[in-house]
Amino acid sequence: MSSSAARPRLGLLRAIPSLMRVGFAEAVAYRAEFLVWILATNMPLIMLLLWSAVAKEAPVGRFGEAEFGAYFLATLIVRLVTSSWVIWDLNFEIRQGTIGMRLLRPLHPFVWYAAENLAALPMRAMVALPVAAIALLWLGAGQLNPDPVAWAIVPVALIGAWAMTFCAMAMIGSLGLLWESSLSVFQLWLGLYFVIGGYVLPLELLPDWLYAVVRWLPFRYLLSFPVETMLGLIDRREALGALAVQWGYAALFLAGALAVWRRGLARYSAFGG
Repeated sequence: MSSSAARPRLGLLRAIPSLMRVGFAEAVAYRAEFLVWILATNMPLIMLLLWSAVAKEAPVGRFGEAEFGAYFLATLIVRLVTSSWVIWDLNFEIRQGTIGMRLLRPLHPFVWYAAENLAALPMRAMVALPVAAIALLWLGAGQLNPDPVAWAIVPVALIGAWAMTFCAMAMIGSLGLLWESSLSVFQLWLGLYFVIGGYVLPLELLPDWLYAVVRWLPFRYLLSFPVETMLGLIDRREALGALAVQWGYAALFLAGALAVWRRGLARYSAFGG
């Protein structure tokens, strides 16, 4: 590799810490909105209460009250750690024309968005870690996967889930360069994520034919797969196979996001002072 080709990449690496600092400062500055978003992410707690009431009479599948509690608390933790909001930023900036400011910068806008999203991770962890501690104290360590190999997979699965979420949002958000609004498409995506992503019930409680289908759809790998690994609902062999599928989807969504972005940018025009 020539020194001239390596120089821009070194410049990118040097810029990322600065981008992270800016993103963290924004997360702190908008902490009130951030806390509102966290409080709105309470669906797993509602589902915990509903399914625990159902399981009080008799277990549902292999899920009793304790198992449902562990599942939905793990779901809440994964949701808090792996969420992204790039689609709302993209949609707003495309509609307002302020995306032009990002286009003038030497870094790809997706790098900026990714740094801003990741920089909020410490604030997310401040919320997720107490939930994890409470879950451990309440449910006991017996609900967690005892396999150390599985716990080595969990961080990679969480990063993969975040990467899938970010790239899928970037791809759908980039459609805003071609269409009037991309949010209607995202609403459809979000509905499928809730129903067949493991957000409102464990996927294995779905009918057998539907469970066989959703195991190959991307929504499982956004949320359910890390939860299944944390709780030992799948063995290490299945977890490794699922990890390969998850990262395959992440690469596919990244390629799709870049392709839609390039196509949309060729038709995009903005005016303003």
